[in-house]
Amino acid sequence: TVNESQLLSDEYQPPETLLGSLDIFVFSLIAGLLIYWFFFRKKPEPVLDLKTFPATSFIEKMKKTNRNVVVFYGSQTGTAEEFANRLAKDAHRYGMKGMATDPEEYDMSELSRLKEIPNSMAVFCMATYGEGDPTDNAQEFYDWMQGTDDDLEGVNFAVFGLGNKTYEHFNATGKYTDKRFAELGGKRVFDLGLGDDDSNLEEDFISWKEQFWPAVCEFFGVEATGEESSIRQFELVVHNDINMNQVYTGEMGRLKSFQTQKPPFDSKNLFLAPVTVNRKLNRGGNRHLMHIELDVMDSKIRYDAGDHVAVYPTNDAAVVSRIGERLGVDLDTVISLKNLDEESNKKHPFPCPSTYRTALTHYLDINNTPRKNVLYELSQYTSDPQEQENMRKMASASPEGKALYQSWVLDSERNILLLPQLQARYYSIASSNKVHPTSIHICAVVIEYTTKTGRVYKGVATNWLKNKEVTENGHKHTVPMYVRRSQFRLPFKPSNPVIMTGPGTGIAPFVGFIQERAWQKEQGKDVGETILYFGCRHKNEDFLYQQELEEFERAGVLTQLNVAFSRDQEHKIYVQHLLKKNKEQLWKLIHSNNAHIYVCGDARNMARDVHTAFYEIAEEVGGLTHTQAVDYFKKLMTKGRYLQDVWS
Repeated sequence: TVNESQLLSDEYQPPETLLGSLDIFVFSLIAGLLIYWFFFRKKPEPVLDLKTFPATSFIEKMKKTNRNVVVFYGSQTGTAEEFANRLAKDAHRYGMKGMATDPEEYDMSELSRLKEIPNSMAVFCMATYGEGDPTDNAQEFYDWMQGTDDDLEGVNFAVFGLGNKTYEHFNATGKYTDKRFAELGGKRVFDLGLGDDDSNLEEDFISWKEQFWPAVCEFFGVEATGEESSIRQFELVVHNDINMNQVYTGEMGRLKSFQTQKPPFDSKNLFLAPVTVNRKLNRGGNRHLMHIELDVMDSKIRYDAGDHVAVYPTNDAAVVSRIGERLGVDLDTVISLKNLDEESNKKHPFPCPSTYRTALTHYLDINNTPRKNVLYELSQYTSDPQEQENMRKMASASPEGKALYQSWVLDSERNILLLPQLQARYYSIASSNKVHPTSIHICAVVIEYTTKTGRVYKGVATNWLKNKEVTENGHKHTVPMYVRRSQFRLPFKPSNPVIMTGPGTGIAPFVGFIQERAWQKEQGKDVGETILYFGCRHKNEDFLYQQELEEFERAGVLTQLNVAFSRDQEHKIYVQHLLKKNKEQLWKLIHSNNAHIYVCGDARNMARDVHTAFYEIAEEVGGLTHTQAVDYFKKLMTKGRYLQDVWS
């Protein structure tokens, strides 16, 4: 036999046999281990770093932190999130404990387990975006609601929706959430609230909230504790000795993402797009309408005609400096705002650490008017009794308080440094990726006007974009941006006729549509009629893209170019008047030729008037009753043949 010392000796010579018994044993053992490794081994469970990945069980988190109220928010601009935070904080006034939560961060199928927590309730603050769509962060939750058959019996819920009555699908997401939870067996604690941003969203929320909590008390048999809730959620930490490489300078997500750009680009990882063109579109008048082109060549960003480009503006540096002077702070001091709720997933209200200057320039909406709950909170620290009384009045829902808030805050354009986060601005892309694959075009009007008190108000984003001038010295201004997908699309079949209505800057997506129809024609495709209804004030002042549109018409790409110049004659003429003028042709295209209708621009007046014009065409030419006409166009919307990209 061969002992261990012999096996380890260099002098030992193995026997001449090809394979000894030991060799066969070792070979068999290795082969067996390999077979087990590839076919039968249990795959190791990945070990998650809980500091990196958020917890997926909100139920376990609620149990661990003794909470019984969870407030989910579907928020695009931050308002629904703010309302959710206010409701969560209010809970402690009624002997309950709440938390505000982003549905995107949790497994929402766990809602059926909420009944495991005694006296529990789920509240939903759900904003509606676009054509009745959920917000980006609520899309997965919305999909889950549509597909689930979970039994929610024993789950208590309430819903407050945030919408705008000028839109066709007013509060569609809030209404669907309320309806779906009832269908799945949930118990409605209080009636659905419908906030309207076209009037006063916050007043609607306050009115609903004032009735909501008494209903909660009655439902659960609890009473108000009398304790006031404080809006103070974060504590200020000043960093006197910190490595500046660890300080945010305007990034929305990954630190140093502006210095080292890595795709894919989205709302947390913005691409810095160089501005290659910035030209004024109008030839006269007191407004400034502009065409801007962003270079996305090195970004791997793809878009389709009809998509939106989200841009992240910065505040006016002069205003930021004035705020620093008024507060008496060194704007280059590095700070963090730390959440007082250690269990919250949201540790900071904006990327921290950063300087005061960075926070006020990139992250905070310094032009925003103060919320009423902020005024009430500040009234507690006001030394002047009259001012304290006025602030409390403005924070109330009384007629006198509403009037005072309107005159002192809104009409006077007052703002305050308890501010929401500065939000992205979305613009309909004014180009086609088929023609301009490496650039994205924007068409916008600069917002600037004088308030009733004589102050000049300037829109943050449009004035910021206006100043992104292209220079001869080689330096290119950049715009932090990403592309958000839209349902505003040309027909799948190019042969389908299209009827586009877009006065003013509402023409933006149609410039892209027409470019794409021209490209399709060049590819030898059968392209249907392409009809545009555009409107502006004066032909010689603000006929946007006149040269390009007339060239498309001469080339036969644009079948009809109909322009309403509203102020070139005594009686104003708008796009809806031109639609009615061509009613026979339009009805034939819609009813017999499968035409697709597109409307872009102002939601409050234009879109509604255009809608009415189409109803009247259906009644006058198609012989439909008004009820039938309304139903007819609702069906077109359902089929995706009547699409709107509108704003108020």
